[in-house]
Amino acid sequence: MKKFEMPRRTEQDWRHRAECRNEDPELFFPAGNSGPFLVQIEEAKAVCRRCPVLQACGRWALDTGQDSGVWGAMSEDDRRAMKRRIARIRARNGASA
Repeated sequence: MKKFEMPRRTEQDWRHRAECRNEDPELFFPAGNSGPFLVQIEEAKAVCRRCPVLQACGRWALDTGQDSGVWGAMSEDDRRAMKRRIARIRARNGASA
């Protein structure tokens, strides 16, 4: 008889606790990032802001290069801006090392 083994926990377990799992996924993937889509982006971010895994989601989106959708209360534009800030900080720290 085979011994029962509990499944290993993974880094993506946070997804099972995410607030967005109970929402329509389309909310988080607007068809644009200006005009009327800004309202949809803000609605998605509002869901994110009440989520217990907000930071893990945002970190995952940045680490894996997610280029579409709202993740961790960050839109596509927010993540691009964050990546630029991180690159500037790394360049500055590398230059002073």
